[in-house]
Amino acid sequence: MRYLVLAVEAPSAFEDREDDERSDGYWQTWRGYLEALTAAGVLVDAGGLQPPTTATTVRLVDGRQQVQDGPFADTKEQLGGYFVLEVADLDDALGWASRCPSVHAGGSCEVRPLLPPRR
Repeated sequence: MRYLVLAVEAPSAFEDREDDERSDGYWQTWRGYLEALTAAGVLVDAGGLQPPTTATTVRLVDGRQQVQDGPFADTKEQLGGYFVLEVADLDDALGWASRCPSVHAGGSCEVRPLLPPRR
């Protein structure tokens, strides 16, 4: 079964990415996680996201498009990346999510089963 693991990061993590002194440590934890997922054969796809300040939100309000700079969520934590995993069940997906660097750095992971394609 395929699961989407959404890595939700604290604002400090986005700062760590760009800081000359902290970026190596930040990226090393993610490299280790990706290597573990790959070695286990469960990684289907993954991607990181640019900081939340680059986001644009689109809504329809009274039938008109409304475009807003920034993310939709009013929260301190923001989506930083995603992983698509092919694992046996939810317990396996949760096990991998608990190893995600965002969980260990003040963030969290959201895990959702993916819908199978409809034909």
